[in-house]
Amino acid sequence: MNYLDGLAQVRRQMDRFVVGHNDVKEALMLGLIAREHIYLEGPPGTAKTMLAEITSEAAELEFFFYQLHRDTRLAELVGDTVIFREQEEGGEIIRQMNRKGGILTSQICVLDDISRSPGEALNVLLRVLNERKYGGDPIPLLTAIATGNPTKEDYYNEPLDPANLDRFTLQMKTLGLVGRNHWEDAAQVIDLYASTSSNVREVDEKVDRAALDAANTAMPKVDLTPAVKQLVLEFLNVLINDYGCDDKNSMLTDRTFLVKAVKILKSKAVLEGRDHCVPEDMFVMKYLTTFRIPEELHDRIEDIIAELLRKKKIVPDESEEIEQMSQAQSEEQSEGEPRTDYSAQEAAVDHRKQQMELGEMIQQTLSPNAEDGGDNSEMNLDQE
Repeated sequence: MNYLDGLAQVRRQMDRFVVGHNDVKEALMLGLIAREHIYLEGPPGTAKTMLAEITSEAAELEFFFYQLHRDTRLAELVGDTVIFREQEEGGEIIRQMNRKGGILTSQICVLDDISRSPGEALNVLLRVLNERKYGGDPIPLLTAIATGNPTKEDYYNEPLDPANLDRFTLQMKTLGLVGRNHWEDAAQVIDLYASTSSNVREVDEKVDRAALDAANTAMPKVDLTPAVKQLVLEFLNVLINDYGCDDKNSMLTDRTFLVKAVKILKSKAVLEGRDHCVPEDMFVMKYLTTFRIPEELHDRIEDIIAELLRKKKIVPDESEEIEQMSQAQSEEQSEGEPRTDYSAQEAAVDHRKQQMELGEMIQQTLSPNAEDGGDNSEMNLDQE
């Protein structure tokens, strides 16, 4: 099985059991390809843990789930410490060893309510996640998914320290379908669970681990391209110099936006079966800015990226499209042979041109006639 088929199978299983939440699904896929950790913040019951479980089942990966709490002990995350005695010349020596468990033996793990973990356990946990080692020994972990409830009084939850939060490359806020007013998706969920067969979740398509390894191996070979590299730098320049992001209100670290961002951009290309990045891949930056820039600015991040692409002439505006279409039609007339191979985009642009011309004609009709001094104020024409 090639890696594209494997990734497609994992996504099909996500879509089969979870309706909507497409951004979360894509973030999980990107994290799996890039082997980066993910932080999801949202109220309970929004499919955060379920999506992680489906991913691990579809890819046949070892899964570990732990609900963190104020009294979490490190042994609950990494396994028990065993103390034993050994006889040696001259006496008895007491030794200790770690019986590995939890995140040390899993390939995907969910760490629920991570901000509730006490400082001692959290510091060791984050170091293990960052280094992928414990006691000098490598661990098999591919992706850790940490979750947290909204930092509101209703949930008695404290925000994760920004420096600790920065350890999770991909970050997202997620709401339920009801909270987002996604009523069509909500209706599909009701239909899904109204059937008796949906009460038991059984992933029927399994992906060989080799396919996921192949996707991760393909990721570094993707060509970032000079155009996308320049867009990354200009994107950061816009956030800092146009929108006032600095070390007081944001966390735009070199590690995240010059190193990790490149991996996520390349993973997006792998996910779509390309060997090079394209400018539109820049929209994955929304998964990196969620808690790293002011909330009101992050809410506009897709518009900011779209505007950047338009300025670089990557997303042409409507007037440019119409001008290009008019030039093509003029060339047809000069050649004397009408075209018959219009694309859907060309047809749409031609339609918009006709609408604009019609609007101009109506506007002229509604305006007073300069030649005869007539008054058209009584005409009740609907310009639309």
